[in-house]
Amino acid sequence: MTKEGQPRIVIIGGGTGLPVLLRGLKKYPVDITAIVTVADDGGSSGRLRDDLHIPPPGDIRNVLAALSDVEPLIEEMFQHRFKTSNELSGHSLGNLILAAMTSITGNFVHAIQEMSKVLNVNGKVLPAANQSVVLHAEMEDGTVVSGESKIPFSGKKIKKVFLTAPEKIRPLPETLLAINQADLIIIGPGSLYTSILPNLLVPGLGSEVCKSKAKRVYICNLMTQAGETHGYSASEHVKAIYDHMDCAFIDTILVNNEEVPQDIQLRYNEELAIPVVYDMPKLYELGLEVVHGDIAIQDNSAIRHDPKKVAEILYSLLINETKKRFNA
Repeated sequence: MTKEGQPRIVIIGGGTGLPVLLRGLKKYPVDITAIVTVADDGGSSGRLRDDLHIPPPGDIRNVLAALSDVEPLIEEMFQHRFKTSNELSGHSLGNLILAAMTSITGNFVHAIQEMSKVLNVNGKVLPAANQSVVLHAEMEDGTVVSGESKIPFSGKKIKKVFLTAPEKIRPLPETLLAINQADLIIIGPGSLYTSILPNLLVPGLGSEVCKSKAKRVYICNLMTQAGETHGYSASEHVKAIYDHMDCAFIDTILVNNEEVPQDIQLRYNEELAIPVVYDMPKLYELGLEVVHGDIAIQDNSAIRHDPKKVAEILYSLLINETKKRFNA
């Protein structure tokens, strides 16, 4: 569904953070395009990817569900995961439907477009590439770990990540056009090396973000992640992105200014994760506008970005940006 005349937002990411953000943003009068990673190789997505030679559908499925406007039971059915002892075990119905639709249409992007109609999706969902890619990480000791699902468990510090594929990796023309026409580009939230960078490393996609005249906002993670960003401050997240992109493109960083409750911190200690330190002087040295707010919410024993508060801040940034352009 297109929204003529409405300001355009492009959101780049994957994993669990992107759908959370989209559930908040879809309530605003904006034209949303979500660009989603295709590097996942674990669980149901990985099995379908290997068996059917299609891009992994899991992250796409979660984004379609987040942007859908259907009865709750329909969304629940789409997200239903089978718990059986046979070959269906672990598969979600949505993944299977996307796989079937890819087989019917012969094209993963067409499958997403058809499912978007069925689910009455509020926006556009695009894979970063119309093919599976393999994510590799070169560690500081020179070893290379291959596979998105294996990288966080290597026990080593990541130096850089890179992509390979059987065929030349190409971005979708629709993706480049969406970035080019965007009024606001949002990076994250999500796992730095396995959800965010796999999108930006698609040839042509990252360079289009660098060239964009839109305001580019990075939503910094609330917690560090063992095996990826252990001990990283906010500025180190940004520097890691810059090191991979060869350009300093982020205009604004959104950070949480509320202390994470002690009981939540204790639970995350088991995962070797701690709250990200927002080192303001270094962020300012990087030339960033720092926007901070009470943007965290407790979800059972986890801490997540509050979709309502984050969406409110992002919409405010978008309106200010479009006013500047209009008055320029």
